[in-house]
Amino acid sequence: MNEDYYAGVYWPARKEPAETCAQRVESLLQGLGPLDPTWTSWYGTGRTREQALKKLLVPRASTFVQLFSNKKHQLLGGFSLTAWNGEPQGSTTGIILKCGLTSTNVCNSCTLNPPRQGPVAQRLINTEVMTRALRAMALAWEPEWGIATSHIHRAEVLKAAEPGTFVGWAMYFSRSRGTVPPLPAPVRIEPVEDKGTLVILTPERFTATHPAHVALAASIQERLGEAGLLRPLGG
Repeated sequence: MNEDYYAGVYWPARKEPAETCAQRVESLLQGLGPLDPTWTSWYGTGRTREQALKKLLVPRASTFVQLFSNKKHQLLGGFSLTAWNGEPQGSTTGIILKCGLTSTNVCNSCTLNPPRQGPVAQRLINTEVMTRALRAMALAWEPEWGIATSHIHRAEVLKAAEPGTFVGWAMYFSRSRGTVPPLPAPVRIEPVEDKGTLVILTPERFTATHPAHVALAASIQERLGEAGLLRPLGG
């Protein structure tokens, strides 16, 4: 597996108190837990692995309300947190989140970074798990836009970095962003309750080295762009 993948959700300035952000973190961890055994426990960070493993994050809102009261986790009017799943090197998944930020220069976000290689990566980086993870993130955070894809496709093929403006393996569009038009097979469209829509490009793992995948992504990028769904956050 030569590409590394991530899932991320993003939304513009949205003031939320610590209690609301904490409830969203609880919802996220509860949503990820059933997807894989390595996603059932999460830890804070430390100077060493041993220190970090002493910082078990009990997946209850009260845990995160307490953390967010610490200046270490306060950022631009909101809150931030970095967590990992305590797995050995090569099997580690990390989460980085920013919630409640009111800055117009830094967006709110939550990213999930699974391991790049090895048996755990092979188990996690498939359409079912990555799509379900993106769904769980959308339900927890109610973002404007989300994506699950490879860093290589975003950075080297699309040469895009601004959230909301590009396509990938799986995407999430909130209702506020517009209506997803009919798309050709093998693309799949799924509702996310009453909040938005998932668009999944391929049933197999999407790669930037597969010409058919790149061509499909370019075609869908054009269609979604014409529908007004691909634009900077808040635009």
